[in-house]
Amino acid sequence: MAKVLVVDDAAFMRMQLRDMLTKLGHEVVGEAENGVDAIEKYEQLIPELVTMDITMPEMDGIQAVTEIKRKYPNAQIIMCSAMGQQGMVIDAIKAGAKDFIVKPFSIDRIKEALDKFLN
Repeated sequence: MAKVLVVDDAAFMRMQLRDMLTKLGHEVVGEAENGVDAIEKYEQLIPELVTMDITMPEMDGIQAVTEIKRKYPNAQIIMCSAMGQQGMVIDAIKAGAKDFIVKPFSIDRIKEALDKFLN
C-alpha cells in the first residue's frame, strides 16, 4: 500500500484516480490542482508516490516534477497525460518522472504503473 498525492486540475479526474487507487488498496493522502499546489502538498505530506497531470494552470506538471525532484531526488512520480502529448511525456521523463499513464485511465494500467514502484 502506498501513500499517494493526486495532482490534476480537473476535480473529476482527481476523483476518478482517487477511487481507482483506493480500490487498489492505496491511500490518497492529498490532492492538488496545479503545480504550485503540488509542491506545497508534497512538502507537507511527503507521499510515497505522486500522480502528476501535465497540463495545468499556474505551473504545469513538468515544472512541478523538476522542482520536486530538485528538492527530493528520490520522489516517485507518475505522469498522467492526454493522448497526443507524447513530446511532453518525454520532457516529463527527462525531468525525473518514472512512468506515465495516458487518459482516460484504466485501473489495470494504474495497477501496472504502481506495481513497478512498489515491488
